[in-house]
Amino acid sequence: MEIAIVVVFILGYLAIALEHPLHIDKAASALVLGVVCWAIFVLGVDAIPSFLQHEYAVFQDENTMLAADEFKPMFLEHRLLHHLSEIASILFFLMGAMAIVETVDAHEGFRVITDKIKTTNKVKLLWILTVLTFFFSAVLDNLTTTIVMVSLLRKLIEDKKTRWFFVGFLVIAANAGGAWSPIGDVTTTMLWIKKQLPSTPYIIQHLILPSITTVLVPLIFLSFRMKGNVTRPAARGEHEEGNPASKKERMTIFILGLAGLLFVPVFKTVTHLPPFMGMMLSLGVIWAVTEIMHKRKSMAAKKQLTVLWVLRKIDTGSVLFFLGILLGVAAMQEAGLLRQAAGWLDSTIGNIYAINLAIGLLSAIVDNVPLVAAAQGMYPIAAEGVFAANGDFWLFLAYCAGTGGSALIIGSAAGVAAMGLERIDFIWYMKNLSLLAILGYLAGAGVFMLLSA
Repeated sequence: MEIAIVVVFILGYLAIALEHPLHIDKAASALVLGVVCWAIFVLGVDAIPSFLQHEYAVFQDENTMLAADEFKPMFLEHRLLHHLSEIASILFFLMGAMAIVETVDAHEGFRVITDKIKTTNKVKLLWILTVLTFFFSAVLDNLTTTIVMVSLLRKLIEDKKTRWFFVGFLVIAANAGGAWSPIGDVTTTMLWIKKQLPSTPYIIQHLILPSITTVLVPLIFLSFRMKGNVTRPAARGEHEEGNPASKKERMTIFILGLAGLLFVPVFKTVTHLPPFMGMMLSLGVIWAVTEIMHKRKSMAAKKQLTVLWVLRKIDTGSVLFFLGILLGVAAMQEAGLLRQAAGWLDSTIGNIYAINLAIGLLSAIVDNVPLVAAAQGMYPIAAEGVFAANGDFWLFLAYCAGTGGSALIIGSAAGVAAMGLERIDFIWYMKNLSLLAILGYLAGAGVFMLLSA
């Protein structure tokens, strides 16, 4: 069974990577990958895996009315729905963020920023956008920041391949920016919530320099290689056809959209509800405001400014692609494959720095969340030493799991979002940006180890 799941995952992964030569949309490949992996697991599992035995016993105690032969299939369905709830929270978060960003974009709200960026020089523009992305990601999180920056880049760069390069590099910047903040990346958040890294100032103090290095090294390299200027798309004039929003409305929606995105981590901290709940609240408020703002306009004038119209523009294919990938990773997790991988790393490598470096690069292939969860389960919090709260192992794990996924476009939530929104080719990213991402990743890791010595 395990071998079959791995084979299907690899074949699905190759189909996603070869999307353009095969002429099969990556969302279709991802959905087949996810569902078939689960089907193989459910049909092929002989006994409930040992690490799930406790949960299985609890499930039996809570469902005593079931017949004996119903326990296992119902428990496996229960596990699928458990993962689906986590996946759905990510998808609703993604859809909410996309809807808010598209609403701001429909009102030409990003002109507030793009009009202030006058340069067309590629190197200067890359530096400006990288700095913005790095610090936005620490506050908004890397996924939301990527969605925002993709919208900005569409206003700044007309040529598709040039824009792909900027988007791809900003994925690296977003992942690095999220790694040093408790709310910037889901894996750092996991370690923060579960008390491996309970001190926010300590996280920032020890991870910000490695994270800056992760971006700075490839950025300096590119500064000597990139030449020329970008061509900006023509901006639509105020009240020009297709842009019925006034300057005041544009500014209002931009401020409201940015405030709504910034509100999400605050809402999570105060209520302890999942982030998608804060995102849905922000979307609801913006929806209500736009309805009131445009209620006196003609249907033709306000049509494209409404959230209902914006929702039709959301790339459903990207959402389904996300669903398929996360289902496939969840099946591997349930089959115990990720735990086996983590255990193999522990027994074969042993050195904590090498283990974390390997986990980071492995997260470029499979989701970093279950890898970090497996590491949390393998190593209890110690009273002192590298495995103590705020210890070097947990700090380095946060850095590696947060930034290592940049090695491949599919290796992080930010990368998957960028791939879906801009239709970036997997092979193209690997040829043009993977080595730069790995170079920055290793440089940042080196800085962390020097500071820890």
